[in-house]
Amino acid sequence: MRRIVMAAALAIGMTGTAKAADPLALQLKWVAQAQFAGYYVAAAKGYYKAAGLDLTIKPGGPDVNPSQVIAGGGADVVVDWMPSALAAREKGVPLVNIAQVYERSGLELTCRKDSGVRAPADFKGKTLGVWFAGNEYPFLSWMAKLGLKTDGSPDGVKVLKQGFNVDPLLQKQAACISTMTYNEYWQLIEAGMKPDQLVVFKYEDQGVATLEDGLYSTEAKLKDPAMVDRLARFLKASVQGWKYATEHQDEAVKIVLDNDTAGAQTAGHQKRMMAEVAKLLGTGPKGMGYLDPAAYERTVQVLMSGASDPVITRKPEGAWTHAVWDKAFGP
Repeated sequence: MRRIVMAAALAIGMTGTAKAADPLALQLKWVAQAQFAGYYVAAAKGYYKAAGLDLTIKPGGPDVNPSQVIAGGGADVVVDWMPSALAAREKGVPLVNIAQVYERSGLELTCRKDSGVRAPADFKGKTLGVWFAGNEYPFLSWMAKLGLKTDGSPDGVKVLKQGFNVDPLLQKQAACISTMTYNEYWQLIEAGMKPDQLVVFKYEDQGVATLEDGLYSTEAKLKDPAMVDRLARFLKASVQGWKYATEHQDEAVKIVLDNDTAGAQTAGHQKRMMAEVAKLLGTGPKGMGYLDPAAYERTVQVLMSGASDPVITRKPEGAWTHAVWDKAFGP
């Protein structure tokens, strides 16, 4: 009898082990904010747990490069912009896009009206603030399309390496700075500037938009069927989290603020961010997260458009896959 009880206990223990949640690490592109609300909501609502995942969400920051993190084994999947991901891939980091959560670009160049800038033709001779660490690539492609050099020469523009704030515009150190529709533009408004004091050039409107906030893993991980299954469960739960976040924005903001360990975010700013982010999410025929091959090709063309100094020098091969999407939602 004792042997039967022990055998039953062993069987229960083995079953429990078999059902243990699979660990997965997600590296974000930036700090905890509504830009990533869907992932925080999915975690808070138990969607990852229900999918059999033990997810670790790693916030980013100015010193965090997602491609370097995953290359060093610090994450299984990362959030990154496609320009920086493809540039990293050409340099040897085998990143692969497994899903595209953001369908539209939120990147823009915001200028002071009193700087004299009214149209892109007015950029010549002006100082323009640009983020680096992989965020500069869309800007460089746009300047190449306009035929403007970025070396500070008289027939080009002077590039100011912009910190992750709006001070250069407030202090008139630059005529224009990089902003996102969901973040820095509103920081300017919150700092006291009026919309009629600003001229905004959205990359979407200028025909130079590239894909942002996609999910990337590596070639090596995608060769493992067990990891593909794990990533598919992660994707399905994440999409569920994003849909909940867009439908319950106030609750999503509260969840984001609960995860802001630095205490740097404010409820008002995050509510604006959540509302603007919702406008960028994928709503294509196959649904959120599905990478449209045409949008991928458009991004590649933009990045290769610089005649003398393109962001990428050759058309990437194997830089995206629908394998994870198909596993999650069916082909």
